[in-house]
Amino acid sequence: MKRLSLVFFLVIILFIAACSLDYVKTESAFEGNLYSVKRVVDGDTIIVIIDGKEERLRLIGINTPETVHPAKGVEAFGREASEYTKGQLKGKEVALEFDVEKRDRYDRLLAYVWLEEKMLNELLVAKGYAQVATYPPNIKYVERFVAAQKLARENNLGLWGANQK
Repeated sequence: MKRLSLVFFLVIILFIAACSLDYVKTESAFEGNLYSVKRVVDGDTIIVIIDGKEERLRLIGINTPETVHPAKGVEAFGREASEYTKGQLKGKEVALEFDVEKRDRYDRLLAYVWLEEKMLNELLVAKGYAQVATYPPNIKYVERFVAAQKLARENNLGLWGANQK
């Protein structure tokens, strides 16, 4: 029991330390780099052009219902989430902000996508098109996402609507 308590204590300390690291530089959306959106794959995955190369990018901290998953098919409210993302990004350039891990196990870029002063990740949650899905260590905006999801649920928006299962 003492060993388990010690391990738990060390995990908490490491988590707190990791969250407070000021020297971990994140690329800010406001450093001037804008990237063209080539296409929207689904509500939370897009293709952007970086240095002339197409990059598959997954929005950090959120999950929208599937529309192109080979095993899951089209999930409830998936098309609406994809259409919202397409509407927000069509013909746009976006700024990207990275967190601690820049790529996932599928080699997709992981980023917060900024449209001027608004973060698309947060907009999707706030309007009920996505739910919070955080994967440490990429948790920079988790509190904002949780607050946005709470409001969307309270107001029965999107996924949280009365007619949604």
